Amino acid sequence: MSKFSTNYNKIYIQLIALHVAIGFAIYLFRFLGIIYFLGSIVLFVIWIFQTGNKQNQVLVAASYMTAGEVFFRMTGGSIIPWEAGKYSVICFILIGLFFSGTSRKSAVYWLYLLLLIPGVIYAASTLNFDTNVRNAIMFNLSGPFCLGIAALYCYDRRVSREQLHKVVWALLMPVISLGSYLYFYTPDTREVLNGTGSNFALSGGYGPNQVATALGIGMFALAVQLFVNGKNKLIFFINLAILMFLTYRGIITFSRGGIFTAAIISVVFIFFYFQGVSKKKKNALSFYMLVLGIAIATTWFISSVRTMGLIDLRYANKDAAGRIKEDISTGREELITSELTFFVNNPIMGIGVGKTREYREEKLDILAASHNELSRLLSEHGIFGLFALMILIIAPLFYRIGNRKNYLFYSFFGFWFLTINHSSMRIAAPAFLYALALLNVVDEKKNTLHRKQISD
Repeated sequence: MSKFSTNYNKIYIQLIALHVAIGFAIYLFRFLGIIYFLGSIVLFVIWIFQTGNKQNQVLVAASYMTAGEVFFRMTGGSIIPWEAGKYSVICFILIGLFFSGTSRKSAVYWLYLLLLIPGVIYAASTLNFDTNVRNAIMFNLSGPFCLGIAALYCYDRRVSREQLHKVVWALLMPVISLGSYLYFYTPDTREVLNGTGSNFALSGGYGPNQVATALGIGMFALAVQLFVNGKNKLIFFINLAILMFLTYRGIITFSRGGIFTAAIISVVFIFFYFQGVSKKKKNALSFYMLVLGIAIATTWFISSVRTMGLIDLRYANKDAAGRIKEDISTGREELITSELTFFVNNPIMGIGVGKTREYREEKLDILAASHNELSRLLSEHGIFGLFALMILIIAPLFYRIGNRKNYLFYSFFGFWFLTINHSSMRIAAPAFLYALALLNVVDEKKNTLHRKQISD
């Protein structure tokens, strides 16, 4: 096929070994986490400027920073700002826009960004006097802004399958470092089990929801590798072994959202990929699916044994005593309902960006976040949030009608929708993967005729 495919085995194994070593090194010397973050940025900036972004190198850079964001937060201490992962993604995409521009067809996402402004202006007058207005707005808008900028770059941008595969590589590698770090950092599973709730100790001392989401990205990227690049048996079983390991690490965080999301979008990918291959290749893919099913079942069995059956109770929505929990949403249903009520009561301007937690505490005496981006957009932005949400849902689906070659479209789009419903946009992943759904994947031969992005 291509030089990329010819060198695949050697480069791929080297990258895996490198990122396993990175995870181990950061476990031994925590300060290396800061160097890893800053070094990644420097290397990608040099690479992009050397190449002029002719092969959409910014997508690889942004993808890598997206997948590594949680690991960077875990190991960066107080030196790396909380939103640094999102900011790095935004900066790489802006560099890409500088080099390669955007398509006129992406105008709908300029409108989306403009719809976020009224809520920002209104928040200046609604947030409490002692609230840091700038921080509140930036924290709540960094995710939506990241999505808008990434969508401007990706909308109808021509990329080859080879380039798309490199983006998937970049989604995987930092997660391998995270998995390596977790393996060495976390204690024995049975020593820290204290029920069926999300487990911080088994998540590297960090938020289980975010760790599970990051591990889920790696699981999905490996599923893609298994089927798209599964001809070499050695690579296939290396990928399968890593997938089982990351799945096990994800399951024992006891956080379900990221694992369910990974499972769903992987199944969606397999379904659509299976539909587009020849009958001969379908036979091979059927074997891959059988092996994958056995591997996942084995991983679940190991997880169940290691957690003494508590993980089975967790996914059955039961507590440690085997009693069914009444609220499968772990209290989020009430929070989401309250935000929808805020929208109904303030339908035009909403209550202002960053005001939800304050407003809920004032009205209901509840200090908590729903982690649901859909209800937050409505409650804080009012009718402008509703229009913004309609753009986010409808625009990709309309684009898909005339462009059906991106076999990862529904997986990327599904990741965004599922993740913002359990984890909001606290990390860059749902924003960036949403944008990847807007790529125009073309055949390599055809792509050589269009090396530069054409503004339509």
